Amino acid sequence: MAGKISMGARREVVSAVTERYRSAKRGEKGRILDELCATTGWHRKHAVRALRRRETVGSGKLETTRKRRRRYGATIKDALTALWEASDRVCGKRLKVMIPTLLPALEQHGRLQLGPSDRDRVLAISAATIDRVLVDVKIAASGGRRRRAGFYSAIRREVPIRTFNDWNSPPPGFCEVDMVAHGGTSVAGSFIQTLTMVDVATGWTECLPLLTREGSLVVEAINRAQSLFPWLLRGVDFDNDSAFMNDVVVPWCREQKLEVTRSRAYKKNDQAFVEQKNGAVVRRLMGYGRFDGVDTARVMGRLYAAARLYVNFFQPSFKLKEKRREGAKVIKRYHLPSTPYERALAHPKVTAAVKKRLRDQYRSLDPVALLSEIRATQDELGNRVDRRPGQVRGLQPDSTSTAPATAATFAKTLGKTTTSGEPRATHRHPRRPYKTRVRMPSKLDPHILTIEGWLTTQPQLTALAIVDRLREKHPEEFGTRQHSIVQRLLRALRRKTAEQLVAEEPLGEATTAAPLPGIVDGSGYVGPDPPTAPLVEQAGKATWRGRPVDFASVPSG
Repeated sequence: MAGKISMGARREVVSAVTERYRSAKRGEKGRILDELCATTGWHRKHAVRALRRRETVGSGKLETTRKRRRRYGATIKDALTALWEASDRVCGKRLKVMIPTLLPALEQHGRLQLGPSDRDRVLAISAATIDRVLVDVKIAASGGRRRRAGFYSAIRREVPIRTFNDWNSPPPGFCEVDMVAHGGTSVAGSFIQTLTMVDVATGWTECLPLLTREGSLVVEAINRAQSLFPWLLRGVDFDNDSAFMNDVVVPWCREQKLEVTRSRAYKKNDQAFVEQKNGAVVRRLMGYGRFDGVDTARVMGRLYAAARLYVNFFQPSFKLKEKRREGAKVIKRYHLPSTPYERALAHPKVTAAVKKRLRDQYRSLDPVALLSEIRATQDELGNRVDRRPGQVRGLQPDSTSTAPATAATFAKTLGKTTTSGEPRATHRHPRRPYKTRVRMPSKLDPHILTIEGWLTTQPQLTALAIVDRLREKHPEEFGTRQHSIVQRLLRALRRKTAEQLVAEEPLGEATTAAPLPGIVDGSGYVGPDPPTAPLVEQAGKATWRGRPVDFASVPSG
């Protein structure tokens, strides 16, 4: 019924129950409020206010809202603005501490004039009130109201948080999910992402390439991973990425009866299992280059198809057994290294049928053939790294057509290529050693002193201006082509000048030193002493805040 009655009907209902609400006891008032909220669709607090308002109007009294009298007016605001600017725009908590020292200094030099009452209010104002009074001033000074740093969606709030210590040895089927970006040194544009899923109990890892970061593609990848895992998925643990926390992925996972949890923001240790595989599996296979395009995604799919079998059946890894703290030292103990396949066979929650299927699959696998397929696809991806799809060069033929020959050839090279460098073509090629070259004479050598003289009088001269001057004096030697060598000379001269400035000794004392704390100056002002550090005498001299002080100038007593 709520939401179908008009405002006039709501007012009539309130008028009808007001008298009964006024004379009712506490329990009866609660029941009246429940009925009124169910009828009108109002919030409970709004219903209470409506009944009290009707009660006040019925008694013949005018409803007045008591307003707090403003204590800090425009004069106080202007004074705080001046103090805030004079303090180099510090925050309210720091400005509160600075006011007793800064206000007398401004008054002494005529920067600020306040009456006795206003001066007492400024000295007594709190840090929170300073920030509240200056809020519009700070917005105007920063060029307008800032956009919110982030948006915490309702879907993200309703997903429960799970930390690393909350797993408590789950059965196989609970996975941590993360995404690895293959954007190289830039995240601009569209590039391939790798969806990594790691089973917490066994360490079984599945990787799938995604062309873009979309919720629908994440759903398809998880659905595909369900057919790759030897057991049914029971739960997924995401991070706070918007590709996971949206109205597509989370409802779909719940429809599939998957328990959905998430990690804390900026706490990567909550997803320690998948973060480990991101480095040990994905980055080791793919490197840190940029990959994009449908053809590249297909090659990555072939690479992950071979790597999942090689990693899960033949690559042992460590698993944390216990962790304890003794004082400032954290002691960790690990199980013996074992493969995800071995952990699955030893786990009591894995069924006998699944274990039999895994044993049969293990007997049919050749690790050398799998590694050969991985290296072949990495060689093909090495030609695509940091290149657009249309700029691929020198692609090798499809390795699936010659898998037996390629595996046999690869097996013969094992143990003989240990000194050939990085075998993974997806990683960056090693830099060639730099060749030391003998400096050749330059046509600028006879004119270096002239150029230094120009820079002494005009330090902001550019290379083009220097070239123009040289061309006016020596048109047969200099032209626009000498711009690059003049630039190099200019950088070398300025670097030399900077090194000389750094090597110089610091300047002596300033000619006008500030008066020491507590000393009366010529104008008769005695300001409050700032917090001071004790004078330290070193080698016959004393320093205060890093400045040398002569003891003879300090009055005794």
